[in-house]
Amino acid sequence: MADTLFLTGRLAAPALRGVLSDLGIDHQIVVMNISVAALMTTRWIARRLDVPPGVDNIVIPGLCEGEVDVLQQATGLPVRKGPADVRALPEWYGREAVRAQLGPRDVRVFAEINQVPSLPREQVINLAEAYRAAGADVIDLGLSLDRSWLSEGPPTIATLRERGLSLSIDTLDPEHIRMADAAGVDYVLSLTPETIDLAEGLRATPVLITEDPDDLDGLDRMAARMEQLRRPYLLDSILAPINSGFAASLARYVEVRRRHPEAEILMGIGNLTELTEADSTGVTALLIGFCQEVGIGAVLTTEVIGWAHGVVRETVLAAQIMHLAQRQARPPKHIDSGLLTSKDETMRAPSEAELRAMQAQINDANYRLFADADWLYAFNGERFVRGASLYAVFEQLDVDDASHAFYLGKELMKATIARGLRKSYRQEGPLDWGLLSFPEPRREDATRR
Repeated sequence: MADTLFLTGRLAAPALRGVLSDLGIDHQIVVMNISVAALMTTRWIARRLDVPPGVDNIVIPGLCEGEVDVLQQATGLPVRKGPADVRALPEWYGREAVRAQLGPRDVRVFAEINQVPSLPREQVINLAEAYRAAGADVIDLGLSLDRSWLSEGPPTIATLRERGLSLSIDTLDPEHIRMADAAGVDYVLSLTPETIDLAEGLRATPVLITEDPDDLDGLDRMAARMEQLRRPYLLDSILAPINSGFAASLARYVEVRRRHPEAEILMGIGNLTELTEADSTGVTALLIGFCQEVGIGAVLTTEVIGWAHGVVRETVLAAQIMHLAQRQARPPKHIDSGLLTSKDETMRAPSEAELRAMQAQINDANYRLFADADWLYAFNGERFVRGASLYAVFEQLDVDDASHAFYLGKELMKATIARGLRKSYRQEGPLDWGLLSFPEPRREDATRR
């Protein structure tokens, strides 16, 4: 049976051997001639790796820079980046097969651009393209109550349509509804009992609402009218903010689904993500999970307030996770960690005994930094320092070079943040902020350790 080849550096090799022996997979290990595995790049590996016989795929440390294509071309074998921390390999292996199925979703995402009449056309286009890149299915053009868009609307809609974007108009005004429909939008948000007569002349699919969200009989009558016209539609019983009828509004959606088993339903989740001062990732995940269970196939969201920045991408990922969780009849756990931002599932760190064993293997002056829930650690070939604060540690390092001091201060501050939030810290690697993660800036010509 062919083996998986794992590459590592000298310091992480003992931990990797221990993890793989418990994992029970056929494997080989190559320890590259470098102490810190994260400092390897795919090009550096490609120039130095001799693949042993009996290997059919390669796993490299997750923090290695560079594209795996470079190494695949050099070896002729499939190459994957593993987790950033070797101790996460068991979870990574378990999740990898599940994550491979991630992609399809049942919930379409309408991404609203607010106050479109107040924005330059170029800004509207840029926002629409950004939302599409984030995974939005429909770009919703939100109009103002006190500003006309009758003249600027048609050319803007035409420009967006030329770019292949699916569009909706967000207004209750009949004139703007007719204008947008004539210009080519795909959906109208929304028609009420007072404007339902517009439906017969519309090409676009309307979303139906009532002025009183509790008037589900009125919503029934509107749906019956659309059935008579043999026209598609979506129903929205209006999600209320917390302390304004939130719980009752969830019950309304369940009742609408009971009354209309086959109807398409839309929920405007911005009333929660925008009006709840909490990380939007968790709020979004919960709401999309509700939508998945009830069969709500469309949501409207927006990114106005700061804590909702990125919510379109979060909603798309949440819809993928909830779709897969439902299909596998399991809780939405250990499928994808992208919605875990401020907290990690587990704080992974070697024990002090393991760190001292690492120190025994080195004889140079470069400091290796680690953090666990209680301490910050720094050691090189000459000294081993443990402290509860970055100042206590740094004062014992006896560093005179300004560039090296800057580097160590940066890393110690990052380790302090990780310890405070119980996140895993890895020297030379960025902290994991889920789908909000970003590459850590590097000065390639500076002292790196």
